[in-house]
Amino acid sequence: MAAKKSKSPVVLAIAAHPDDIEFQMAGTLLLLKQAGCETHYFNLLNGSCGSVEYDAKTARKVRAAEARAAAKILGAHFHPSLLDDLELFYDLKTLRRVAAVVREVKPSIILTHPPQDYMEDHTNACRLAVTAAFTHGIPNFKTVPPRAAYHHDVTIYHCMPHGLRDGLRKRVWPGAYVNTAGVMKHKMQALAAHRSQQGWLDTSQGMNSFLRAMDDMSRELGRMSGKFKYAEGWRRHLHLGFSAREIDPMKDILGKNYLVSRKFERALGK
Repeated sequence: MAAKKSKSPVVLAIAAHPDDIEFQMAGTLLLLKQAGCETHYFNLLNGSCGSVEYDAKTARKVRAAEARAAAKILGAHFHPSLLDDLELFYDLKTLRRVAAVVREVKPSIILTHPPQDYMEDHTNACRLAVTAAFTHGIPNFKTVPPRAAYHHDVTIYHCMPHGLRDGLRKRVWPGAYVNTAGVMKHKMQALAAHRSQQGWLDTSQGMNSFLRAMDDMSRELGRMSGKFKYAEGWRRHLHLGFSAREIDPMKDILGKNYLVSRKFERALGK
């Protein structure tokens, strides 16, 4: 009798706004997809404030369409946003809704924002993602809508903050680098699907080209790796409460496209 085929690993990217996944996580998501993982795309906010051209109602519709198009390019399952921009807080009501999506998807890998970044939407999205993952095996925590707990290991990876610095300007170094050179074309296409954002970022942040900004950040991370031309950087969350032991599933899945920073590991005091 043939052995039963094991289920593909499930990956859930949880970000704040439409285009955050594309800017900081999409290369890794594409590589995990190519390696056979089932991938999911979840922005907690709908982009309602990200426009100087549209009112909030129109911006929600435009940015939802752009996000769906980007998720399709990435080959990821799309999950609708929950709230308007700047209305994301670390509260019980929102946590129950985020945890419901986590339990529905049952990921073994979660990609999300870093604990420190330049804006609170990002840091609140990170906190909600981490706690929602923590509750995945706690049946007494009730989600909205109700979803059953699940009990396999979950590993959380935090992407790099914008500018590679925290909110107090301190440089942030990755614990691992993912080689995104082979998927940069698709990553660029997914980010370009957010057409409405160029004018907004020009006006609000002086980002003359968000496509160029993403390319520059990817090149800088590649340079920092000492090995790759383009890269995304990641820091792995402490495993306590999420897995029975310390594991690094992206290393196992991505192989030569995943480079652990020995300098970072030594600095942890292991």
